[in-house]
Amino acid sequence: EVKIFRALILGELERGQSQFQALCFVTRLHRNEIIPSESMAKLRQKNPRTVRQAEEVRGLEHLSMDVAVNFSKGAQLSSHIHNVCAEAKEAIYTREEDVKFWLEKGVDGSMFEVLPQTSDLPDLQRCKLCADLWKPCICSYSLSIEWYPCMLKYCRSRDAGGKVSSYKCGIRSCQKGYTFDYYVPQKQLCLWDEET
Repeated sequence: EVKIFRALILGELERGQSQFQALCFVTRLHRNEIIPSESMAKLRQKNPRTVRQAEEVRGLEHLSMDVAVNFSKGAQLSSHIHNVCAEAKEAIYTREEDVKFWLEKGVDGSMFEVLPQTSDLPDLQRCKLCADLWKPCICSYSLSIEWYPCMLKYCRSRDAGGKVSSYKCGIRSCQKGYTFDYYVPQKQLCLWDEET
């Protein structure tokens, strides 16, 4: 019941950044968000090389990522964190509400660290409004998943007696956008936020 987003942001050479920056956002996966993998395995895709357009555009989700996840202990939450977030060891974020859910499921709470909030630091502002590159701020990162299997399609058929029955006949695809807000110890780690 874990969803992991990984973002790799290329460095801006004109600003002296030669490396890339990696971020990981970990949230709770709700059962109705994506179709079961068993169903996907049974449904074969026609024309696999086709560039597909999503049939449904789902609304933008705005998430406040107010907790940091310790990379070395993250495997307790999901075995995939070790591989997916390897480049983002110091930048793995989640939400307090998801942490509460996982703690109730028996996950070790020592892997989580609550990040400073505006209530803790009254002069903490959004990075795009902050002039000082070395000052802490709230960074914002947006991404869009252009195509993912979100629901099963059901078709109807009639038998010889005229009785209608439904059966699984395909996958419905969706597009969804996310905006993540999270604390950074210095604006230098959030330079893309100036352009939005």
